[in-house]
Order: sequence, then structure tokens, then C-alpha cells
Amino acid sequence: MIASPAPLLNVQKLSIAFGGLKAVQDFSLVLPDKALYGLIGPNGAGKTTVFNLLTGVYRADSGEITLAGNNLKGRKPEAITAAGLARTFQNIRLFGELSVLDNVRLACQVRGQHTLVRTLFRTQHYRTQEDRFRAKALDLLDLFQMGPLADQPANCLAYGYQRRLEILRALATEPKVLLLDEPAAGMNPQEKRELAQSIRHIRDSFGVAILLIEHDMGLVMDICERITVLDQGQIISEGPPAAVQNCPRVIQAYLGVEG
Repeated sequence: MIASPAPLLNVQKLSIAFGGLKAVQDFSLVLPDKALYGLIGPNGAGKTTVFNLLTGVYRADSGEITLAGNNLKGRKPEAITAAGLARTFQNIRLFGELSVLDNVRLACQVRGQHTLVRTLFRTQHYRTQEDRFRAKALDLLDLFQMGPLADQPANCLAYGYQRRLEILRALATEPKVLLLDEPAAGMNPQEKRELAQSIRHIRDSFGVAILLIEHDMGLVMDICERITVLDQGQIISEGPPAAVQNCPRVIQAYLGVEG
């Protein structure tokens, strides 16, 4: 028998409580390389809390998080990003006054080598590195048909493009795993269809694994290979989309009725 490959992201029994409230309890997830999985649940189920735990915004009370075999538990957010775990946010967090290009270029600097002397004196190493970041940012923008918008302030973009830009910023950090927190929020049907194509394209072209939080069930069922369902901080179902969609506990959690 051939052994299964080690998971890229391995989360085991992750828990956190705020006061007496158990926000997430014994959350486990195994995300293989280049997988496209979904994390769903009713409002307040604990989905974004899970993302905050994975990315170091919150520190877990118990449990383990490993990425490519490296322990992430207890690390700061910037260290987790550098390790290869990047995210977007439910509420868009762009540098609104900066250009589209500069938003992506700054994200590239996660992979840079900076020293105070190089920065202050604009050494040859610094200039070469900055030229490389600019070229990389332009390539990413062109890949997603945003090159003509490079010099526009980010806060002047249409909403759908702002969402796309935030995903590009996360990609600029060269992640192994990309966490998308409600990327379709506020989008119209056409933008959602384009988003679905973009997510597949990102997974296939960049070779990253993706974990997606999303309330649009049509989008989730269309693109995700496997889905985990949270309710009141606990996993109530996990499996392929068709199985999850027909699970009585999932139907009850969303509709308040027995399936």
C-alpha cells in the first residue's frame, strides 16, 4: 500500500474560548497540496475565528497547526505569512490612498531582504530588489487584467476590483496556502462568476491550496472539492459538496428544521 502524502496544512483539535464562550472547539482540518476546500456555517458559527487562529490574530487555547511540517502555533501574523499562509479579509483592508500597483508591490516585500543601511542609502541591492518587486506586481496585475488600473488609487476601484486586488496582494506574498474570507461578499452575479473562474485559475496556475469561507452556497458547491461545516464553533459535517448539502444536521443548522 502506498502511503498518503503528508497534508500541507494540518490543524488538529484547535480550540479557543472568550470568557465562558467556547467560540471554536476541537476544530480539525487536513488540507492537501493544491486542494480547494470550503468552510461554511451560519452567521456566528466561528468561521472567521478559525481564520484568525490559523493566521495568528488569535492564540489558540489548545490544539496544533502545522504548515508543510512546520509548527505555526503561537507565531505572530507576519511570521505566519512569511511561512506561507496568507489571507484576505471579510472587510476589505487595502491601502486606499496608495496606487493599485503599490498595494501589490508592498505585499511582495514579505519575501524581501531589508536592512536599515540598504533602505537609508538606497544601495544597489535595495534598488535591484525594488525593481524586482515592481516587475512582479505588474505581472500579477496583468495576469488578472488589472494592468491598466496600476496607477489608480485603490479606493477609486469598483468593488469587485477591490476584492480582486486584495486577493492579488495575498498572492504577492507567495503563499503555500491561501485563505479567502467571503471573497464574493457584495458582488453581483457576473462578478461572482468571474470570481469562481479566478479562484480556479489561482489554484491551477500558482499551485496553492485554498480554503474558502463563503455564504454563497452556489459558489461553494460549484468550486470546492470538500467542505467543512461549522455550527456554534463545532464541526457538524465534512465531506464532498453533495454529501454535505444533503446532511440533515447541516439542513437543520441553516434552516432550523430537521432534514
